[in-house]
Amino acid sequence: MAQAAKKQPTVEVPKYDQLLWPTLKALKALGGSATIQELVDKIIEIEGYSEDIQKVTHDGSGRNTKLEYNAAWARSYLKKVGAVHNSQKGIWLLLEAGEKMKEADMGDIPHQVHRQGAEEKKRKKQEKEIKKLARKKPKEILEEIDEDFEEEQDWKDQLLTTVQKLKPNDFERLCQLILRESGFTKVEVTGKTGDGGIDGIGILRVNLISFHVSFQCKRYQGSVGAPQIRDFRGAFVGRGDKGLFITTGTFTADARKEASRDGAPAIDLIDGQDLCVLLKELKIGVQTQLIEQVVVDTQWFDKF
Repeated sequence: MAQAAKKQPTVEVPKYDQLLWPTLKALKALGGSATIQELVDKIIEIEGYSEDIQKVTHDGSGRNTKLEYNAAWARSYLKKVGAVHNSQKGIWLLLEAGEKMKEADMGDIPHQVHRQGAEEKKRKKQEKEIKKLARKKPKEILEEIDEDFEEEQDWKDQLLTTVQKLKPNDFERLCQLILRESGFTKVEVTGKTGDGGIDGIGILRVNLISFHVSFQCKRYQGSVGAPQIRDFRGAFVGRGDKGLFITTGTFTADARKEASRDGAPAIDLIDGQDLCVLLKELKIGVQTQLIEQVVVDTQWFDKF
């Protein structure tokens, strides 16, 4: 008689509630923002999940793993309690409430979310009604649009003033988020002194080619000169393919010439005006109202 095949041991994949705390820990380790894949990879690294756990599929189709599926539910529950938030481009951001949470707080999150069920439905209904009303532009507003010509510079001044109040490390995290929202991967803030002016690194993939980019971010109110551009180039040459210099101030003409000097690795420059436009396009801390009035969300920077 043929021997019966040995039954393979069942692999236990962590449930969504067991992934709540690892998700927050991973976001903190990644600087407060991350793509979904970066989050899942960091959770696996921190918790030391085996390959057997990673290989279990959710529904047998092979398209999604059970760990990824459960991690998605964990993010959803954390979002409902205001611990994290995700952008339209799939970047997840750790909010102030999430930073303050402890492991002991995780047990109550499922109960909180379940209690919110009825209230959430009611809130969504109210939001739909508000959107309907917002589509109706009062005649008075339409008549005043021509008088708002100077508003463009006003919101940029307000935004730059708000950004310049950020602490240096918070501004670096903001730049990290901007790069992730712009398509960069593996964005890391080095935060090391004596690193020659390199504040962080990231990878930008264009079609089949990837570029290793070193970036420097400075909250200047004045102008960045050519010597600072040269110092930055000297720091990343041999360690990266390209350089990116982000500032809330401006660049001198000599600095711009130095950044694109023939025979030297090019450095892309983003000054304060460019930074404002970028934040507006990415909808980071900036809201565009239906009447095309740009409003700086100063509270967003308080949470950052």
